[in-house]
Amino acid sequence: MADGPVAELLLRRLEASDGGLDSAELAAELGMEHQAVVGAVKSLQALGEVIEAELRSTKRWELTAEGEEIAREGSHEARVFRSIPPEGLAQSELMRLPSGKVGFSKAMSNKWIRVDKSAADGPRVFRVVDSMEDEVQRRLQLIQGGQAEKLGEKERSELRKRKLLAEVGSWRDRPFKPYNFLAHGVLPDSGHLHPLLKVRSQFRQIFLEMGFTEMPTDNFIESSFWNFDALFQPQQHPARDQHDTFFLRDPAEALQLPMDYVQRVKRTHSQGGYGSQGYKYTWKLDEARKNLLRTHTTSASARALYRLAQKKPFTPVKYFSIDRVFRNETLDATHLAEFHQIEGVVADHGLTLGHLMGVLREFFTKLGITQLRFKPAYNPYTEPSMEVFSYHQGLKKWVEVGNSGVFRPEMLLPMGLPENVSVIAWGLSLERPTMIKYGINNIRDLVGHKVNLQMVYDSPLCRLDAEPRPPPTQEAA
Repeated sequence: MADGPVAELLLRRLEASDGGLDSAELAAELGMEHQAVVGAVKSLQALGEVIEAELRSTKRWELTAEGEEIAREGSHEARVFRSIPPEGLAQSELMRLPSGKVGFSKAMSNKWIRVDKSAADGPRVFRVVDSMEDEVQRRLQLIQGGQAEKLGEKERSELRKRKLLAEVGSWRDRPFKPYNFLAHGVLPDSGHLHPLLKVRSQFRQIFLEMGFTEMPTDNFIESSFWNFDALFQPQQHPARDQHDTFFLRDPAEALQLPMDYVQRVKRTHSQGGYGSQGYKYTWKLDEARKNLLRTHTTSASARALYRLAQKKPFTPVKYFSIDRVFRNETLDATHLAEFHQIEGVVADHGLTLGHLMGVLREFFTKLGITQLRFKPAYNPYTEPSMEVFSYHQGLKKWVEVGNSGVFRPEMLLPMGLPENVSVIAWGLSLERPTMIKYGINNIRDLVGHKVNLQMVYDSPLCRLDAEPRPPPTQEAA
């Protein structure tokens, strides 16, 4: 509430005034800081329609010490003019006068005096006119008498250039503290990358350093054909049940499939071929057309390899992808229905399991993981297959960090790839290394609507080859 003494005094003055008050004049009259009066005005304005105020910009002028002297004694050029007798004055003697140097140049520009350089005793200064009007003194006296408005801007500017006039309250006359160039400024407001994005960028950089090319993975909705059938995964496989996969209701089916390739895949599943006896079941196109939310990015790898097979002649490639996948999982501290999968694929002539192990060691070494073990495993579309384990220093045990294998001929040959071309591949999740790196125990603290935004703000830069942070400890209240 604006009930301070300044506000009360201001209201009384306004009540006694007819045409309003000037805050600067009122502050000078009351002998207080101008900002105190301005504060009282703003407080009264905040109460509603108590007072009206408008902002006015005015300039007040005052003479400098030299200006006051000239207003009293006359300008330097006038003093020089008055000091020259009718018979003239030697220039050297004139320059020794207090106003000589400044007054001489000004009097010359006003054409009040002239110099005779042919005089016997050296250059001599003579008057050109009998009398002159000291306009500088007159203008300064007007300002001194409070009539600065009678002068034009050009005239005031000339006086300011000669440092005879100064603006009252100008910042140039204010004392400033030294600028501290070593002080830390306030950090600007900015966005902050989520820890998942930080770790993702590190994985992406590692793949690029190893010469991999990123695959297009922008189709979250995928057909069962590319997600399962093209990978030589049978249509009765448990992963294709609704309790594991999200199927779409609308659009329920994919309309466009490469039918010649579809026929080769159908034959491989139902009858065998390419050295395989197949699964010996009735393969159904309607089942392959069902749309779903992709359960892995290997569907994108299948599409990329199919496109590669159509290019003749074959050229070796190294692909990678990092993107979202969806599974109908039971939600708990380590599982969500949506997560990110990291996948690497290498296609070349004569690749073996030894090549896969070598690439994996190089890849995980760049992540800062050097202790690796490989365990035989089963995948429908890779043979042989391996799980990759790393020794976790914090947990003091071996933990699974990825899955890998060599794509089966039943998957590659129907695409049209040459028989002597092998494709090695491996994959891992993005969430698990992120949780380990940032010391997060519950995946719901990393992803979802309960994420603490302060965690995003405080999370440091990601260096995958550095030691992970320890999990946060809960302190007793």
